[in-house]
Amino acid sequence: MVNAAAERTTQPSPSQIRRWRRYLADEEAEGGIYEALASRSKDPEEARVLAGLAQAEARHAEHWRTLLGEHAKPSPPSPQRALLRFLAKRFGSVFILALAQRAEGNSPYAKDQDATRAMAADELVHEEVVRSLATEGRLRLSGNFRAAVFGANDGLVSNLALVLGIGATGVSSSFVLFSGVAGLLAGALSMGAGEFVSVRSQRELVNAAHPTHATLRAAPDLNLDENELKLVYLARGMSEEAAEHRAAERIGRLSCDCDPSTSLPVGYKEGEKLPDDDEPDTMGSAIGAAFSSFLCFSAGAVVAIVPYLLGLSGLTAIVTAAVLVGIALLVTGGIVGLLSGASPLKRGLRQLAIGLGAAGVTYLVGLLFGTGAA
Repeated sequence: MVNAAAERTTQPSPSQIRRWRRYLADEEAEGGIYEALASRSKDPEEARVLAGLAQAEARHAEHWRTLLGEHAKPSPPSPQRALLRFLAKRFGSVFILALAQRAEGNSPYAKDQDATRAMAADELVHEEVVRSLATEGRLRLSGNFRAAVFGANDGLVSNLALVLGIGATGVSSSFVLFSGVAGLLAGALSMGAGEFVSVRSQRELVNAAHPTHATLRAAPDLNLDENELKLVYLARGMSEEAAEHRAAERIGRLSCDCDPSTSLPVGYKEGEKLPDDDEPDTMGSAIGAAFSSFLCFSAGAVVAIVPYLLGLSGLTAIVTAAVLVGIALLVTGGIVGLLSGASPLKRGLRQLAIGLGAAGVTYLVGLLFGTGAA
C-alpha cells in the first residue's frame, strides 16, 4: 500500500482527493461496523472473524490515508455506511450483515486504478465472509419470515384488488369498506390456517424421513447369517462394503464405531429422547408461521381500506388506496431484497408491478360490470 504512494510523483487532482477521502471515510465506517458487530456477537468464533474483517478495513483505510498524505482530512462516510454503523452499534442482527454484504459487493476498487489488486480481491472475499456469517440467521428467518412476507403481500394485493374491483362498480363507500373488512378477516383466517397445516405437514414429512436408532435396539436379536441390518445402511445410501462394515459394528463383530450417525450420543441411553439436530430450523413452527401469516395478512389488507376508514370515497379513495399499497409493496420487496443480498429497488419494483398489475385487472373488471349495470 505504501508503494502505491511512493510511486506517485504528481500531486493528486481535486477529484482524486475527493474520491480518496470518500474511500477513507467508508473504510473507517466499515471497520466500525465490524467492530460493533464483533463486540455484540455471542459466538467467539464469529467475533474473531468480524474482528479480522475490521483489521482488513483498517489496512485499506491506511492505503488511502497514505495516498492522501497532507490531504487526509476527516470526511463523512456515505449515508448507507453511516446508517449501517449506527444500526450495528445498536442492533447487530442478520439485517446488518445483509446490508454489509451488499456494501462489500458494490466495491468500486476493481475499476479504480488507485486501489491495489489485493484490495479489490479483499472486497470480494469480504462479501463471501459476510454472506457466510449471515447464512444461519437467514435460515432461521426463512420459515416464519417467509410466512410473514407472503402474508403481508397477499393481504396488500388481494384486498387492494377486492377494494378496487368493487369500488369501480360505483357502489357506496360503506359497501366497499364492508367488503374490505370481510376480505381482511376471511383472508387472514385462511392464510393462518393454511400456514399452520402447511408447516405442520412439512415437518411431519421431514421427521418421517429422519433415521431412527431402531437398529441399536434390534441388533442383539438379528439373524446374524441373513444380516438384514445391512439393508438399513444400503437404504441410507451407503456402498455395499460400507453397509456391511457398519452392520458388523452394530452387531458387535467389530469394535470400531466409525459412523457416529447411527450411534447414540455420549451420555444417552436406549429409550431416552435424543437431542435435536444442530442444523438451523428453516421451516419455523406451525403456530409461529400461522400467527405471522395471520397478523401480516391483516396488516397488509388493512392498508387498502385506510382511505375508506378516513371517510374518502370514489376515485379519490381508489387512488389513495393504490398509492398506499404501492408504497407498502415497495417496502416489503425492499426488505426481501436486503435480506437476500439483492437490489432492494429491483425487488421493490418487482413487488409493485405484480401487485398493482393484479389489482388493475380487477379494477377493469369492476368498471366493466359497473358500466353494464348502469
